Amino acid sequence: MLTGWGRTAPSRADVVDVDDASLAEAVASAGARGALVRGLGRSYGDAAQNAGGTVLRLASPTRGIQLDTSTGLVTAHAAVSFDELLRHLVPRGYFVPVTPGTRFVTLGGAIASDVHGKNHHVDGSFGNHLRSMSMLMADGATVELTEESDPELWWATIGGMGLTGVVVEATFAALRIETSRCVVDTTRIDDLDALLATMAEGDEQYRYSVAWVDLLATGKHLGRSVLTRGDHASVVQVTGHRDPTAYGPRMLAAVPPGVPNLINRASVKAFNEMWFRKAPRRLVGEIQSITRFFHPLDGIAAWNRVYGRHGFLQYQFVVPFGAEAALCGVIERVARSGDASFVAVLKRFGPGNPGPLSFPMAGWTLTVDLPAGARGLSELLRDLDDRVLDAGGRHYLAKDSHTTADSIRRGYPRLSEWQEARHKADPGRLWISDIARRLELIG
Repeated sequence: MLTGWGRTAPSRADVVDVDDASLAEAVASAGARGALVRGLGRSYGDAAQNAGGTVLRLASPTRGIQLDTSTGLVTAHAAVSFDELLRHLVPRGYFVPVTPGTRFVTLGGAIASDVHGKNHHVDGSFGNHLRSMSMLMADGATVELTEESDPELWWATIGGMGLTGVVVEATFAALRIETSRCVVDTTRIDDLDALLATMAEGDEQYRYSVAWVDLLATGKHLGRSVLTRGDHASVVQVTGHRDPTAYGPRMLAAVPPGVPNLINRASVKAFNEMWFRKAPRRLVGEIQSITRFFHPLDGIAAWNRVYGRHGFLQYQFVVPFGAEAALCGVIERVARSGDASFVAVLKRFGPGNPGPLSFPMAGWTLTVDLPAGARGLSELLRDLDDRVLDAGGRHYLAKDSHTTADSIRRGYPRLSEWQEARHKADPGRLWISDIARRLELIG
């Protein structure tokens, strides 16, 4: 029985652990319900599930990670996690070019979801930094793929949710860094208008930018937030710190199984008030660890259990610049509902890449966690969807657990282009998933 990180919509599949030697045979043995590769299960909805079919889990090989220090190129197996990558790269003076909010994703999953981070306004999404991929195709052949060799399949795979083939190995360009620390500026901001103006005016001065937003605040405090922006610290900036490239993140706590739902209006309101008040009005040049700045929730194992047995969904959308009224309307609607959790972040995207299903486009992206057992949740989500789509926005497939096929067609106008490329790669419809069926992705 499998679920996404949100622990909703479970479905049962035959899960097969494979290595490179047994992968092709396992794919060939898949039955009528098809096959899908699953990484670490950090997509929030049903993207890594295949009800009644085969789900493959790739073993990370012993050959590990290859770093070419003369070019900054990294070649790694698709099953290697960002956690493994960072433990290998950071002490050697390199960083992944893009990281999502957790390091517990695989390289293959990062490609399938075309993950983005706090630096999209500067560096784009992960697919922008890929150089080559080795892929197992539906017919059993292994191809070496680059943007130049087959641009159609290349961009259909980046953000293609694992539905074009199995990425076995990939090469990407890493980012050179001097230390394992970040230099961070923090600003406490009183309302949404001030937040949008501050980010629009100043984000380009920083590689990384993200705002935590209090989505229970209303009235004149609507959108009050804590904005953190920064970059990798230089050796000079960490003078006095021992071993400036040391990197060894640890788990600080764990949420045990079976805990009741700890997320309610009272607990979230108390947390949000504390989090906002403890933030400095303005703090410049604070030195933080990579873990604290990029992956704060990773210090708590199984944190998704705090939502109880019903689980939660993560709602993420983007609306283009110029649609700030729609963004404000979404935030007002969520605030009125009183159902948002403490996880709510706002970022600015730069231009998107050529991937037909790649999520980012120039605009504002908001992420909010919502308890799946909240009263009136379906009505709230329909209202939010309409606001986003009417503004020319769309939803992130790696987070989705509720939208409809019509919503995806509206939000991704190049869906048919992607479907044609996918059909060429897999005319027999071997690669399939629960989200592909639910949203009619493969036509």
